[in-house]
Amino acid sequence: MVPAPAGSPPVIQVIATFRVDFVKRLQAIEMVRVPVEYTSTPIMRDGEPDGAVVVFRDISDRKNLEAQRKEAFIEIQRLKNQLEQERDYLCDEINVSVNFGEIIGESPALKRALSQIESVAPTPVSVLIHGDSGVGKEMIARAIHTRSDRADKPMIKVNCASIPKDLFESEFFGHVRGSFTGAHQDRVGRLQLADGGTLFLDEIGEIPLSQQGKLLRALQEGEFERIGDERTMKVDVRIVAATNRNLMDEIKAGRFREDLYYRISVFPVEVPPLRDRLDDIAPLAVHFLTAICNELGREPLTITRQQIAILKQHHWPGNIRELKNIIERAVISSPGTRLKLDTSFTAARSAISGSAAPAATAPGQGEFVTDAEFRELEKANIVAALNHAGGKPGARRVRRNCWD
Repeated sequence: MVPAPAGSPPVIQVIATFRVDFVKRLQAIEMVRVPVEYTSTPIMRDGEPDGAVVVFRDISDRKNLEAQRKEAFIEIQRLKNQLEQERDYLCDEINVSVNFGEIIGESPALKRALSQIESVAPTPVSVLIHGDSGVGKEMIARAIHTRSDRADKPMIKVNCASIPKDLFESEFFGHVRGSFTGAHQDRVGRLQLADGGTLFLDEIGEIPLSQQGKLLRALQEGEFERIGDERTMKVDVRIVAATNRNLMDEIKAGRFREDLYYRISVFPVEVPPLRDRLDDIAPLAVHFLTAICNELGREPLTITRQQIAILKQHHWPGNIRELKNIIERAVISSPGTRLKLDTSFTAARSAISGSAAPAATAPGQGEFVTDAEFRELEKANIVAALNHAGGKPGARRVRRNCWD
């Protein structure tokens, strides 16, 4: 429809303009699809259908509510899956206090590490924790997290050594359903779970070289894509990593990316081994003894200064984890109310140290030993004497006299 030609009477022009405007509105209305439902009632005349009454109802609001309900259900399902995974991660973290307890000790070496924690915890920088296996690097990471402004957010732990190479991306970044064989449902990655909190990368030196670049990009940019998803997700995480390897040696050997090392090692923290914390052995042993007795439902046991002295002579290649295992084994094998160290441990300790028991175990200090413990100490003293004498005949006479 076009406007009336110029010079037409005013009435014709008004009618033409009205018709053009009406057609435009009609076209605009026709472009909008409105969902409806209808009810048809036939009209009968002389037993024959003679038309129908049809009532149409606009059901746009109901359709909108159904769409919103569907979106809400999908979101609830996504949050449910995320909460289930967070539950699994947090259940693993509950046992931390049983495994290592709080950071216990007053040795100068430990105090230096704690001083570093106090300095770096309030900052947002990445931390790399160095230390032997079993020194409690996870407890140090947790202490950093709890002293930071992210303490009310989760600390998600990733054991990099336990992730298969083929599942690395799925574990870290997540995936959508159907993105690969076996992906039966959406999965939330560790990075997304740690959003706003701390991501603890334990044994980071175990990450395959082929996967380190993808992790570096995600840490630098703070964004990633789930497998099978085109959307880019942004996260805000603080990185705390730990390793018992010398990463500089790994870089020289071509097994670790130098740029990733400098990204995670803004502030290094060195955790001292237990052999450099001899003053902490007694409080740690008492702590583990109490915790293990409670866990096993045993009556409280006592540990003597004689046994503490024996523990201090050990080299502790397994560090705090080894100490806990030894105390746990001793609790299980102690029938009474007094702790009895495993004879296999005392024999191994004697063979490693090659030294006699310390003078602190002499009588007159309110301590006593059982007959079995006395024989173990006697054997340890004989071994030390033989080593000192270099196997001379006099040493054999000492051995013969002592065992008569």
